[in-house]
This record gives sequence, structure tokens and C-alpha cells, in this order.
Amino acid sequence: MGHGELRGVVALDGPSGTGKSSVARKLAAALGARYLDTGAMYRAVALAVLRAGVDPADAERVAAVAATADLVQTTDPEASTTTLDGTDVGAEIRGPEVTTAVSPVSAVPEVRELLVAEQRRIIAEALEQVGGIVVEGRDIGTAVAPSAELKVYLTADAHARAQRRSRQDAASGRAASLDQTLADVRRRDDYDSTRAVSPLRPAEDAVELDTTSLDLPATLAALLELVEDRGLRVAAQPTGRVGG
Repeated sequence: MGHGELRGVVALDGPSGTGKSSVARKLAAALGARYLDTGAMYRAVALAVLRAGVDPADAERVAAVAATADLVQTTDPEASTTTLDGTDVGAEIRGPEVTTAVSPVSAVPEVRELLVAEQRRIIAEALEQVGGIVVEGRDIGTAVAPSAELKVYLTADAHARAQRRSRQDAASGRAASLDQTLADVRRRDDYDSTRAVSPLRPAEDAVELDTTSLDLPATLAALLELVEDRGLRVAAQPTGRVGG
């Protein structure tokens, strides 16, 4: 398998509803790079906790569940999958129960230590195999890949983010009122930005990009320009389909 056009790591951080997942996939696909959704990994652990009947606030038991969960996250931007104990849980981890549980679960230090180690392994593998990877989450530039060649912190007005989440939920058949979604967005913002371990915040050297008034193509164009400006895009070598 040949290398794609991206050289290095693009770290995309920011709160929910800023368009991270959609634009990260598009960016990785456009550059022949791999794509890592770290949020899906935390959601999968939260699902494992719920399946085990463990209180997400019980840090000790949550850590024990995380240590034994069989979690696999693939990195093809065209077909990224999340499997738990051999089963694809990509749809289930987006449900309201997991959305409520993921913040306290992801705040457990042992969970973060375990998943950050796995995320770094995946990043190293992608760099070796195809030359570049787009990684999205909440602590990529500050904790997972602090030496990333490009760090971008996506922001957007809370109401705009809630509207986007509501549209995504409706498209996936998950019913939720805009008011409820807005409350969930603000709850996660508060929880993620005030947790003791790897709080949500931009890296000191991150470029901040406000997507409130940007649609997906405009956001993608802005990111591609940043990649070009950093000299991270090179002529692609012959390559097959990105897998992993």
C-alpha cells in the first residue's frame, strides 16, 4: 500500500456539534490518509459499562470494565467501524443512554490512560503505513498527539451545535427535541471542560476555527488550506484503498 498526500498528524479538537467527525472523515479521504474517531472509543467503553450494569460514576468498576473490553476501532475514513466484543456498535453508541454516560466514563483516569495508549498505537501504525492520519476528539492536541504537525480547535455557538446534533439524530432515527439537545450539549461542555484529567481546551499552538456560519464544504476548504500552508500535503504515491 502506498502513501497518501498527508504527511503527519492533523489533530481536530472541540466540543460536540462543531462538525469534527464529518469534516475529519472528509479531510482524511481527500488526502488519502487514515481517520481516527477517538470519541467513538470512549462511547464504546461507556456502552460496555452500561451493558455490565455498572454505574458510570463508579470509577473503580468503570476502570475494571474498560480493562477487559474487547474494543477495536478501524481507521478507513470511508468505512470506519467500532466493534465491541466482536459486534459492530457504531449505531448503538450514538444513543441517548451512551451519550449521557460517556462524560463520566471518559473522566476516569484509568480509562483515559488505556485509550490514549491505544490511540497512540493506532496513530503510529497509520504514519508508518500511509504517512498521515486525521484524529478527532477532545484532547488530541493537548494529550494524545501534542506533537501533531497541525492542531485545529473547532468552535461554534452552542445553539448552532444543538441544531446540527438534532439534524444528525433525526437523520439516524433518534428523536430528540432541540431544547433537550441544547441542554445535553451544554451539559457535556461543562463536564468535559471542568474534568480533572485532560479537560477540553485548545492546545496553546492550535488554530481556532469557528464553524458557526460554515457548512461542511467551507469547513473542509479551510482545513485543506491550513494543511497546504503547513506544507503537509505532498504528491500522492500509488495507493490502494485505505484500510485498517
